[in-house]
Amino acid sequence: MMTEQSRRYRCGFTSGSAAAAAAKAATIFLFGEQIVSTVKIGTPIGVSLTIPIKRVEQKGSFVRAVVEKDAGDDPDVTDGLEIWARVREIESGITLEAGPGVGRVTKPGLAVAVGEAAINPVPRSMIVNEVSSVLPPGKGVEVIIEVPRGEEVARQTFNPRLGITGGISILGTTGIVEPMSEKAYQQSLALQLKQAVALGKRRVVLVFGNYGQAMAGKLGFPAEEVFKISNFVGFILQQCPELGVREIIMLGHLGKLAKVAGGIFFTHSRVADARREILAAYTAVVGGNKELVQQILSSNTSEEAVQLILKAGRSEVFQLLAARVVCRVKEYLKTDLIVKSIIFSSEAGVLGSYGLSPGEVKGVIDE
Repeated sequence: MMTEQSRRYRCGFTSGSAAAAAAKAATIFLFGEQIVSTVKIGTPIGVSLTIPIKRVEQKGSFVRAVVEKDAGDDPDVTDGLEIWARVREIESGITLEAGPGVGRVTKPGLAVAVGEAAINPVPRSMIVNEVSSVLPPGKGVEVIIEVPRGEEVARQTFNPRLGITGGISILGTTGIVEPMSEKAYQQSLALQLKQAVALGKRRVVLVFGNYGQAMAGKLGFPAEEVFKISNFVGFILQQCPELGVREIIMLGHLGKLAKVAGGIFFTHSRVADARREILAAYTAVVGGNKELVQQILSSNTSEEAVQLILKAGRSEVFQLLAARVVCRVKEYLKTDLIVKSIIFSSEAGVLGSYGLSPGEVKGVIDE
């Protein structure tokens, strides 16, 4: 029986590869009236791709070719989108523009300048190279990339957060989509941090997901300082000093930050789930008796453990854990960044904090 780990996932191609293929097919027809069903393109990693062409059609002075984005087995929201390339003859050279459905950059910190179309440098180069390869000597062409459903789909991506408006980005550093890629997700998180620093932010509030984001809002943190990091604690922490972040506030549910207090920097349960053991150990340190420790070890959830600890009058354990989170992060980074922490639970709210001065965040005061 094939397991999730043993299954081999099917690769796909990026929106940049789709755009390059469409532009090449349209250029072939423009200068030779030949309709092709596939085109072969090169990629930055030296692998050639053969990409199906969905249709080619003449529209006045323009030729339009259409490629359907295929993300393989990657759960990409752009999978199945039509990527259009419209081309027309000009006097010389190759110009590249973006039409409807391709976003435009409105904030600094990205690979494309503010005001420019969100077609990243590698896809730009791919498009120009593929068009050049079939462009007759002495001829020029204007290329316009369009994505009919791009603006609708972009709402499901990071683009609104990154300040890319009006559509999707034409992306891809390798030309190939590697399915189920955690690396791609990490890079998107790092990009958000990079942009925040470019906009002058030096303090970041790192949360794990929607609950943390909501709590950050309740505590009065500006939304532009709050970043969801999923389980990639170590990766994001490493990015912070490299990008110029000066202050980190770790804000998380006890179930996640207990792991960090125990020195765990990738918090997915498939890798490490020692929440109960860590809670039990620190509860014992603050004087919790054997019965309480056993109850924590037998608890089903972190929320249940919280209630056990509060009922036993051992709430100081949460302050200790908050302090240990800061200690562990500083040990991990080995830098002089300012690090603070806030631990909460869904039922009890803020449980403990470390490094925050009275009044710095509403409702959170060091004890």
